[in-house]
Amino acid sequence: MATIFTQIINGDIPGRIVWSDDQVAAFLTIAPLTAGHTLVVPRDEVDDWTQLPASLAAHLMTVSHRIGAAIKQAYSSPRVGLVIAGFEVPHAHVHVFPAWEMADFDFARVDSNVPAERLDEDQKRILAALDRD
Repeated sequence: MATIFTQIINGDIPGRIVWSDDQVAAFLTIAPLTAGHTLVVPRDEVDDWTQLPASLAAHLMTVSHRIGAAIKQAYSSPRVGLVIAGFEVPHAHVHVFPAWEMADFDFARVDSNVPAERLDEDQKRILAALDRD
């Protein structure tokens, strides 16, 4: 069965996608550390990021870099966090999110009750920043 990330990428379940190309997609998480928390995910279902082909890993980081720059601009954050954890879903992914302090990296603090309207607004903010890029 396809992972939840593949289902989002394929449009089988709803997702707020901010980037899509032939190798990766990026979409907002429904349990963000901070507003704008985005996941950058390869289309290929590879569980551990260290098992990605080098060219795909490089593209994943290139897109994460571009998403990070857009997030920094959209939220005026002093930093953008990047985390590869890989325990939540067996599909490699990069967490990219605006950060103001080290506590913003604490996954025990995710917000699992974000209103849909805020996620919609976050998607619009990031897309607008990417358009200015």
